[in-house]
Amino acid sequence: MQDLKLSLIQTFITPDDPELNLAAYEPLLRRARGSDLVVLPEVFTTGFSASARNHAEVVGGRAYEWLARWARELDAVVTGSVVVRHGEQYSNRLIWMKPSGDYLQYDKRHLFRMAGEHKRYVGSSERLIVELKGWRILPMICYDLRFPVWSRNRNDYDMALYVANWPAARSLHWRRLLQARAIENLSYVVGVNRIGEDEKSQKYSGDSGIYGPDGETVLDLEDRNGCFTETVSAERLVNYRESFPAHLDADDFTLHLRR
Repeated sequence: MQDLKLSLIQTFITPDDPELNLAAYEPLLRRARGSDLVVLPEVFTTGFSASARNHAEVVGGRAYEWLARWARELDAVVTGSVVVRHGEQYSNRLIWMKPSGDYLQYDKRHLFRMAGEHKRYVGSSERLIVELKGWRILPMICYDLRFPVWSRNRNDYDMALYVANWPAARSLHWRRLLQARAIENLSYVVGVNRIGEDEKSQKYSGDSGIYGPDGETVLDLEDRNGCFTETVSAERLVNYRESFPAHLDADDFTLHLRR
């Protein structure tokens, strides 16, 4: 395992305008050159809009091609979620795009019923673990953060990553839950949120950040706009787990998924 250089893209999202949003990200992505992993927010082409399905991507289409181009240009993994149509169904899907053009996908498991997301999309029944420079990374999406069983480290990851459109009204929850997931799972936790307002004038305060395995803040973006880069230490993770091996006393369990 080597140290990992991350770039977090925290910025505005224009509702339901994929072309404008993709163009707006490009100068920020150029500032991520030299990173191993570049992270965009949840539904980065449309924002968390009730009408986002009208602008849904298709597998292998525009958003996939755009991510592949930037992953290749930056020689880095580029990830974030978009609305994807597959057959007659839609998913809020995170795409993990590699510089080679190969990719992995994760569909948001927990759909935010308070905004009717569970009526518009289908969720995943499988977690995704990806590998990068020796790091095992668990990518998740927004509301997944509230469900610790789904995020539970089964000795299978070193970093949990959450992309989000998390409203400012619940920013306290966002910050506390990111920190809690780091502490309870003895892992780095990365959260990437948006800023600005949506079409309903709901505000987003950003608060993207990185937390160490002991819960300490590594990076806190507050409401800043831009591309922000930080290197996380593999040695710090290994040393902390060796000095405080609480994972050895974790309970075994079987997860029964709610349909």
